[in-house]
Amino acid sequence: MEIRIGIANTGRELSFESAESAESVRTAVTTALDSGAASVAFADAKGNSYIVPTAGIAFVEIGTEESRRIGFVA
Repeated sequence: MEIRIGIANTGRELSFESAESAESVRTAVTTALDSGAASVAFADAKGNSYIVPTAGIAFVEIGTEESRRIGFVA
């Protein structure tokens, strides 16, 4: 699924594909924000790691886990 993270005072977004479930990403972000942690870490589908400071998070958009359909729908 695709994850997009908006960083405050920055014109670009961090966007990557993740193999984690939507619930695990949501839990990691809310736990980090609620506990006052300095950062939250993510891993993408290719094995890259991202560490995002929680103070700079403007938004987190978590895509759907469903695969897109190909072709025409009647």
